[in-house]
This record gives sequence, C-alpha cells and structure tokens, in this order.
Amino acid sequence: MAATPKRQAVVRIVRDLTRYWALLGGLVILGVVAVNVYSVALIMLFDRPFPGVYEIVQVGTAVGMFMFLPYCQITGANVTADIFTSGMGRRAIVALTGLGALCAIAFAAIFLWRMSFGLIDQMTYRETTAIYQFPLWYAFLPILVSLALLALAGLANLIQATAGIVPEEAESA
Repeated sequence: MAATPKRQAVVRIVRDLTRYWALLGGLVILGVVAVNVYSVALIMLFDRPFPGVYEIVQVGTAVGMFMFLPYCQITGANVTADIFTSGMGRRAIVALTGLGALCAIAFAAIFLWRMSFGLIDQMTYRETTAIYQFPLWYAFLPILVSLALLALAGLANLIQATAGIVPEEAESA
C-alpha cells in the first residue's frame, strides 16, 4: 500500500524538522566541546580551570543528546539487531519497524508526560546549578520539544510502515 501524498508531506515535514533540530543539537554539543577545550587550555596555561565546566557539560550534553533522538528515530539510526533481522522477509521487517515506531511513540509520550511534571517542579522549587545559578528548568524546555518531536518521528515511521516503507528507504520515497 502506497502512502498518500498528504501522508508523504507530513513525513517529509517531520523529517525536515528533526533534521534541523538535530543540527541545533550538534551546535549545543560543539558548544560543550568548546567549553571543555577552553577549560583544558586554562588549566595548561594558567593552572586554573574554567569555573562551572561540569555544570555546563552536564546540562549541555543532556540537552544535545535528547535533540538527536527524533532524527535517529525517523532515519532508522537507533540501535538495531541486524543479526536477527538479516534473514527475515520484507513484511516482517516492515512489521518490526511499525512495532518499533509504536514503542518510540509510547516512550516519548510517557517521558513527555513525566518530564513535564519535572519541569513544573523545577520551576516551582527554583532549583539551580551550584556555580552559575543557572535555572535547571531551562534545560527541560528543549528536552520536552525533543520528546514531542520524537513522538512525531515515531508517528511518521508508523505512517511509513503502513505504506510498506522502512526508514532507511524513506529518503528516496
């Protein structure tokens, strides 16, 4: 069964959104790397570290990694067990792709639900990092957006699976 043009357009939009979101996540990780390099240079040159480097690395890495999840989902770049599926027929692989998409949607929905409560708690209790007093709830915002995009990516994969397309073939579809 072929995907309708509307469904293909939805999948394309979600794919583009996740691609740009992942690129932003890459910039976040590059920022974390730059802070680390700067801190190491300060230690080597002046025997003193950049203050707060651990908090920047912790928050930046968490945010950056969550920003990669939707792109990994929509492109089929998540961990797979190819050794088990290499002998399977196409229908079984498409069915497993659909099942994986449902799992991604469920994972994203549960985490989005629970982390939204975490955001509310962080805002209520005004928890901050130790050195810079950076409000931790700021980090929750891009993480929640990432989880919403992950759910959309899972939905896009499900649409593709119902059309008999696996994510690896989606770029050419």
